[in-house]
Amino acid sequence: MQVPIGKSPLLSARLPTIGVMAGLAGFSLWTAAEAQTLDRIRAASAIKLGYEVDARPFSFKNESGTAEGYAVGLCTKVADQVKSELGLPKLTVEWVPVELDQRFQAVNDGSIDLLCGADTVTLARRKDVSFSVSIFPSGTGAVVNSNSPLALRDILEHGQPPDRPIWRGSPARTLLEQAAFSVVPGTMSENWLKERISNFQLASTVVPVKTYDEGIKRALSSSTAVFFGELPLLLDAAGRSEASGRLIVLSRHFTYEPLGLALARTDEDFRLTVDRALSAFYRSEDFRSFFTEWFGQPDDEIVTFFRQTALPE
Repeated sequence: MQVPIGKSPLLSARLPTIGVMAGLAGFSLWTAAEAQTLDRIRAASAIKLGYEVDARPFSFKNESGTAEGYAVGLCTKVADQVKSELGLPKLTVEWVPVELDQRFQAVNDGSIDLLCGADTVTLARRKDVSFSVSIFPSGTGAVVNSNSPLALRDILEHGQPPDRPIWRGSPARTLLEQAAFSVVPGTMSENWLKERISNFQLASTVVPVKTYDEGIKRALSSSTAVFFGELPLLLDAAGRSEASGRLIVLSRHFTYEPLGLALARTDEDFRLTVDRALSAFYRSEDFRSFFTEWFGQPDDEIVTFFRQTALPE
């Protein structure tokens, strides 16, 4: 005789227990999948800090093979905060180099706990990772050879030559379409450049480069007319070049983009620790000298930016 499940005394008695067990099993699976960063760090007595190896001055591998840079220094402050909060005086800091196209995946799969580089905070990226409070006000800039045509520089600096609209067949359009542009793939500068070329329907040539140093070399050889990238990275790469006198970094910001440290989504406890460390450092007397080491003396606009970025306790 078949007994409806709802009418079976035995099954009715067991259903609550089964429900509780299923709930506990689901909770166990959830905690395994969403393992909190601070718990992992406490268990291992180690924090894994990922860094981009070619993002000077934010992060890079120096001549001795160790991590260095502005963002690396900030992440060191985060590690100090974690050590204090968790009471781990012997916390091991592991520096993990990451490739540009794999950096966010390394955050997601737990290969690293925090990404220390020059990454723009965008809504699209926040679908995959979370970000700290901003670490720098950045944006897309451009570098050209000092021998580049003045008309081309006018177009870049002002959007178009004075009193000359960029119509089809105009000298301005011809200049842009004859110029070869370079950019590092996978960056916000690449997205911006593609969008502008599409919007203006330009038949321009875009030559991708793997590194900022490679882009600078192409600009010096004039094989690239304009190298676009994150302005502070362009300034650093151009300044380190032995032929820096033959380069012009344009003063124009083509975009304005805040940078942040990337960490796993759904982990507000770790994000709070990161933001607390950064905010305390921004308010400290040591921050100005630290900032100056990498970017020179901060102007009033920069000072105001970090005062507004630091969160109160």
